[in-house]
Amino acid sequence: MSETGQGVQTAAPRRSLFETLEIDARLLGMLAAFAAVAIVFTIWTGGTFVGPRNVFNIAVQTVPVAIMACGMVFVIVARHIDLSVGSVLAMCSAVMAMSQAYWLPSLFGLEYGSPVILVCTMLIGFIVGTSIGALTGWLVGYQGIPSFIVTLGGLFVWRNLNWFTTNGQSVSLTDPNLLMFGGTEGVLGATASWIVGLVASAVAVLAILSSRRNKLRHGFVVKPVWAEGVMMALIVGVILFFVGWLSRYPIPEAKLKRMFEARGETMPEGYTAMHGLPISVLILILVAVVMTLVARKMRFGRYIFATGGNPDAAELSGINTRLLTVKIFALMGFLCALAGLIAQARLQSHGNDIGMLEELRVIAATVIGGTALAGGVGTIYGAVLGALIMQSLQSGMAMVGVDTPFQNIIVGLVLVLAVWVDILYRKRLGLTK
Repeated sequence: MSETGQGVQTAAPRRSLFETLEIDARLLGMLAAFAAVAIVFTIWTGGTFVGPRNVFNIAVQTVPVAIMACGMVFVIVARHIDLSVGSVLAMCSAVMAMSQAYWLPSLFGLEYGSPVILVCTMLIGFIVGTSIGALTGWLVGYQGIPSFIVTLGGLFVWRNLNWFTTNGQSVSLTDPNLLMFGGTEGVLGATASWIVGLVASAVAVLAILSSRRNKLRHGFVVKPVWAEGVMMALIVGVILFFVGWLSRYPIPEAKLKRMFEARGETMPEGYTAMHGLPISVLILILVAVVMTLVARKMRFGRYIFATGGNPDAAELSGINTRLLTVKIFALMGFLCALAGLIAQARLQSHGNDIGMLEELRVIAATVIGGTALAGGVGTIYGAVLGALIMQSLQSGMAMVGVDTPFQNIIVGLVLVLAVWVDILYRKRLGLTK
């Protein structure tokens, strides 16, 4: 510091590496928690936990919860809650299973497995899910019933309507076109996965560069060039490592033989193939990207965050908060239907217990991902990472022989801990007293 007759000139405060890279403290905390879970279970299982096969399984199992968590971000940001997502998933799954296996083949006179049947089944499921969500939003927004009560009632209503829809019976689903959405039956293979990974890396780099140019054009402060380079290298590294790791998971020889036999061919001697990226994971990535763009770039997303930050001010500024509530819950219902489609495809059946306790996992993933229960704050990528942490924790506990009831106890404790940490974080920032 130097002092002159003209005044006092002070040096700019030094910024840490993470401040320079503009990495959110909550994101750092989530990454640290994920790393801790991975390290503990890797040591405990002798390295099996991070093997390509288990990483593949964790990714596939994370998808339904992560998709619903993306919608739950908007619900909680707008100062609501949805306790019915697991039951709505089950209801949509029941309708889709019955439509594909019984109702539509009988109505159209087509055989089970027809692509027309599958497309119609998906449309019916999405319509049902969106309608249930819109009904919930109408009751909350226009009738003034608290979302906690409406969705708690929905938890019981839709779970038991699911039972009546199938007469309490499980529905077997064997359509190969449907199973493509489930994970192991729907993969890109190593070569296509690498192509997708390289394209995704290029898109990520271009997005960062475009964001930097826009900030410069409008006179905003930007990161140093080296910091931008580090962020691009980290993102590209994560994408390519994930693709490469899943591309090391071989498809079993017996399954390869069945695939060749289905095409009327004989498998060549010594032939091998790798799983690569599951289609369900690509769907999750697409949902996360679209929801992020909606949150950051579209008026609908800005209205949600404005309403969550100050509902009275948002209404006075001309936002139709009632209609907005309907739209938020309708979107949540649509995502429940999509998650139901992927869940039944992975299980290759619809069972009455599908989606059981998923509302706990979805809310936990959303809160762990940094979405504040007080509203107004949340990120889509945080919710996806929260779902990944939850699934990794459950998968690790299952691998080391922890009983299911105790796993649920741990999930409940983690949820309480996440809310507590969020309260402490907001107090530190002066957002709450």
